[in-house]
Amino acid sequence: QVQLVESGGGLVQPGGSLKLSCTASGFTLDNRIIGWFRQAQEDVYEGVAYISFSDGTTHYADSVKGRFTIARDNAKNTVYLRMNNLQREDATVYYCATLDVEAIRPTLDPRQYDFWGQGTQVTVSS
Repeated sequence: QVQLVESGGGLVQPGGSLKLSCTASGFTLDNRIIGWFRQAQEDVYEGVAYISFSDGTTHYADSVKGRFTIARDNAKNTVYLRMNNLQREDATVYYCATLDVEAIRPTLDPRQYDFWGQGTQVTVSS
């Protein structure tokens, strides 16, 4: 089966941290871009960060720069999102998605990404 599975979401207090995982099954992430997105409202997704699985280059949205870190583990076919200093405005469903690196220059436009996971819930509350 071909799928992306996110995990690691949960409840944290403001200022806390979470580490999300995105594991690909049934295919390799080699030669792909993997992005993290979060749901801003119904059918509206905000790009958070992406990483090139082949060379490790990264890009972050201004809203998370300096707080979030995206990383890859080639052996595990997995991408991580370390989220520090979480605030209530960060609380939503987070998704990972993939883009063929050969297709187009990557951005954080969710419309570029054609294969998505089911999402994992991040809750920030005191």
